[in-house]
Amino acid sequence: MSGPLSGVRVLDLSSVVVGPVATGALAEHGAEVIKVESPDGDLLRNLGGKSRTPGMSGKFLNFNRGKRSICLDLKKPAARAALRRLAEGADVLLTNMRPDAQARLGVDAATLTAALPRLIHCSIVGFASGGPYEGKPAYDTVIQGVSGVAGCFEASTGEPRYVPMLIADHVCGLIAAQAVGFALYRREKTGRGEAIEVPMFENMAAFVLMEHLGPSTFRPALAPPGDLRVLSPDAKPIATADGYICLSANTDAQAHAFFDAIGRPELKTDPDFATVAARTANTARYFALRAEALKARTTAEWLAIFAAADVPAMPYNRIEDLLHDPQLRASGLVQEAEHPTEGPVFRIGPANRFSGGMAPPAADAPRLGADGPALLAEAGFAPEEIGTLRAEGALIVPQHPGGPA
Repeated sequence: MSGPLSGVRVLDLSSVVVGPVATGALAEHGAEVIKVESPDGDLLRNLGGKSRTPGMSGKFLNFNRGKRSICLDLKKPAARAALRRLAEGADVLLTNMRPDAQARLGVDAATLTAALPRLIHCSIVGFASGGPYEGKPAYDTVIQGVSGVAGCFEASTGEPRYVPMLIADHVCGLIAAQAVGFALYRREKTGRGEAIEVPMFENMAAFVLMEHLGPSTFRPALAPPGDLRVLSPDAKPIATADGYICLSANTDAQAHAFFDAIGRPELKTDPDFATVAARTANTARYFALRAEALKARTTAEWLAIFAAADVPAMPYNRIEDLLHDPQLRASGLVQEAEHPTEGPVFRIGPANRFSGGMAPPAADAPRLGADGPALLAEAGFAPEEIGTLRAEGALIVPQHPGGPA
């Protein structure tokens, strides 16, 4: 079987997280992804914590499965010319380079789409063009702070904090992959590619505003912004007699079943808790009574009770628990595998399924530049041209798994 993007070739000029998330999603769904790396390699090769081999961190392995790597020194004109020839055979070029860097290398949208009208050029940037922040550098935490994500924590707990994962990179990377899919669909109808700009700030600010603008949507505002249910400091896993449980009872039917389950059936007719509107207006008290009630039994006991009552509830998982979660093992998301150079590893499988078929399991993440000569040969480079590029240092072919010789 082949995935829905089988036959699509992607030239990946991105690094670290946001771009590799996007191209990783494309690869997972069948696209051929060519990862173009500098002589130092993607920063994530060494930024991702301890590894068995230098340049092959666990984070890099997970973000770059199913890709092929070519190592080009784009400071050299011959390398830039080789990159341009690779672009001629690509359907998509995706980058998270800053716009001025793209222009210096001749891989900006204006240059490439004028010459290659079927090419889809996707640029992930920190801030949309045309505004006062255009061109500013951005990392995940910068975007979390400026977009209001960290401000949600201040509204909840009084202290601004970052989500302890690169949430802006992940969200915006998936949005970029989605945008590429939309553009590929339009190209099927029109025959023309296009330039896509995916600004991280605007996308994350939109998420925050859609979630929390609420009564301030109206002019004048009917109340301050902020969904009190989500911002409540008690909106968190609930302590039981021996651990935690994750529970949500939003509809009247769910809340009433919950009240019965905890032995408080009178709350079903209490005007402060009987309806969605009433519970919303009394969020703090509703969450407090939940917390008090669940201390009485163990997690396993509550899970059985809530399952029988059809109240949405699940166990609380720590990060390490996910590796052994029975659902994730059964669905194939968590797999045990053997990497050709890194030995036994956990591999993250695809989460989505298509009735028309999915691509075969993604290959392992590539060693730096390991596919360079083969990729150039496939693009029509003669052996002597490849040899010249290597001799000039424009093409680098490492002699060991982790990096250049």
